[in-house]
Amino acid sequence: MRLEVFKTLWGDSRPWQCAAEEAKAAGFTGLEGRIPSTHTDARRNAQILTDENMPYIGIIMTGGGVIPKQSCSIEEHLEDLKQALDRAALMAPRFVNVLGGNDRWGASKQADFINKAYAIAQEAGILCVFETHRSRILANPWVTLDVLPHLESNILFTLDISHWVVCCERLLNDPEDDFSAFFKRVHHIQARIGYDQGPQVPHPAAPEYTAARKFHQNVWEQIWRSQQERGYSTSTLTPECGPDGYVHTLPFTNAPIADLWDLNKWIGQTEQAHFKQIFSSQAELDR
Repeated sequence: MRLEVFKTLWGDSRPWQCAAEEAKAAGFTGLEGRIPSTHTDARRNAQILTDENMPYIGIIMTGGGVIPKQSCSIEEHLEDLKQALDRAALMAPRFVNVLGGNDRWGASKQADFINKAYAIAQEAGILCVFETHRSRILANPWVTLDVLPHLESNILFTLDISHWVVCCERLLNDPEDDFSAFFKRVHHIQARIGYDQGPQVPHPAAPEYTAARKFHQNVWEQIWRSQQERGYSTSTLTPECGPDGYVHTLPFTNAPIADLWDLNKWIGQTEQAHFKQIFSSQAELDR
């Protein structure tokens, strides 16, 4: 199995060509970002991806921006998904990551949305996976475990466990914290180091956050091993340090204390080495 690392477009407002060139220079494979809001923009960026021979992971947010409109019904969220998938079809994404629904929904309503969204994606011929994200469905790990039994068996997920860490205000490493049933259905990893009081540490290499980093890396390793058992030949990971209050800033100046691209490069390159170490060791054991 091999690991492909994607560059997030979150916080990067430049033309996609610039991001593609930067990703290649860092040894990344592709780009991950929101489906453009118009068909014209989707076609233009699709051409850039083709010219750069670069795979793409799409992102769809239903019911508004990162924080959904609280009045939106399931039907309105699903309609947003349909319209976005129509634009996504122009871009031939590897798959689409869905930040859908609302965290105020109970387990049965979340499951209803996911099953219906999955059916829409199947009809469109595009693989959709569903992300663990605050303010959205799957925001809470315990509710997520209640959702799982009500879902179609082929439905897969994106895991950004930093959201669960800050949601629960602790690293989820107690012996009672068993998420193996969910990990066995994770298709894609969004890699950011969260901690008990926030979704993003100031720098993932900082020694004071060693426990948080090791926790996240252990989770990612569990997912890689599960994917190997499931017959995956390729695993995908997107380092996703970001703006919007995620990157720490200096008081009174709002100046970021670190460069986002440097943070994401560090995670991407560190996890490539981590992945290689795990599976080269496994190859030695299998000889």
